[in-house]
Amino acid sequence: MIQLSVSEASTRLPELLTAARAGQLVEILENGWTFRLTAVPSRPRPPVTGTPKAGRLKGQLIVPDDLDEPLEELREYSE
Repeated sequence: MIQLSVSEASTRLPELLTAARAGQLVEILENGWTFRLTAVPSRPRPPVTGTPKAGRLKGQLIVPDDLDEPLEELREYSE
């Protein structure tokens, strides 16, 4: 584990990034705060397959007229 101040970290940043990439824990201390430097491999963003269009599924979903009515199984709790 590497512990150092902000001023030290700013002068040794490339070295600290290499250490974090190798799995070593790097802690930067400042005014009672501890900041941990960890390396996280980046993943490529999946490609966008298309833009959704409003109304594309019109007519494929049927909403019953009594949708807002209480369910018969729960009627005793609403009385």
